[in-house]
Amino acid sequence: MAATGSQSAGTGFGTGPGTDFASGHRIGIDLGGTKTEGILLDRQGNQLARHRVPTPKGNYDGTVATIRDLVARLEGEIPGGRKATVGLGIPGAISPATGLVKNANSTWLIGRDFTRDLIQALGRPVRIENDANCLAVSEATDGAGAGCDVVFAAILGTGCGAGIVVHGRVLGGRNAIAGEWGHNPLPWPTDAERPGPACYCGRHGCLETFVSGPAVAADHLAATGERLDAATILARAADQTAADNGCRATADRLVGRLARGLAAVANLLDPDVIVLGGGLSNAELLYERLPAAMQPWAFSDRLDTPVRRARHGDSSGVRGAAWLWRPGELPDGT
Repeated sequence: MAATGSQSAGTGFGTGPGTDFASGHRIGIDLGGTKTEGILLDRQGNQLARHRVPTPKGNYDGTVATIRDLVARLEGEIPGGRKATVGLGIPGAISPATGLVKNANSTWLIGRDFTRDLIQALGRPVRIENDANCLAVSEATDGAGAGCDVVFAAILGTGCGAGIVVHGRVLGGRNAIAGEWGHNPLPWPTDAERPGPACYCGRHGCLETFVSGPAVAADHLAATGERLDAATILARAADQTAADNGCRATADRLVGRLARGLAAVANLLDPDVIVLGGGLSNAELLYERLPAAMQPWAFSDRLDTPVRRARHGDSSGVRGAAWLWRPGELPDGT
């Protein structure tokens, strides 16, 4: 399963076919807004090592150096000093038109030739994909969407994005924007939801401004004056022993908005499964309530689409980045 739409380049490193990479080890890097995580997989997909470091927010050169050092640390754990392929998930995309980063909520990446700079820093080809696409690859390969023809996987975390895998391949799209679910408007908004909060993309009312972790916290603060993070809000909402009506009301609004957003996906794509990842995906109340809440908005007499938690949890995106290089694939020029 090759990941279509991912950006890679050959550099001529190595001294013969498979010289350095034949062991089949793969490194995946998940570049997040606050942390950068790396994983080392063997040829069979078994995890050999996993490390997490802070992301140098706002520092482009520091970001490149952090990835370089993390790859070196992981590669140092491969027996015999062999090299690993490197796949990277980013909160944005590589523009097919320019080769530069676009649409990144880690805004210091925008307009930079990230692929070129990483090739130079790592001394090998790299494959770069949107982080939500990496989640979708991971879950379609051996996760909650394994065996499904069409997988829609959404990240509900610092931002809100999604990836689509069809018959085992990432749907990247002509403009590398397939799955940019979070930057569509909230469907069927109420008067109170218009025009919606401002988004970093320059518009108002994007789904990301309603269903991401910071958006849930901001919504709760505006409604109650109480400053809590999204995880705490949803945990309190689910606690049947507590009379926390404010948190329950915030959770009700989140479920309703998320249901509308996912029903729009079902109307357009009709996937076999919807998989949720990111910090908010740990809230069990979403899986208990979303299927029924989606039904009234679906253009169907019945909506049977399952909504599942990502099987690999917080590791899914980084595993998907590693899977951008499939078993038996070797970088050009090696």
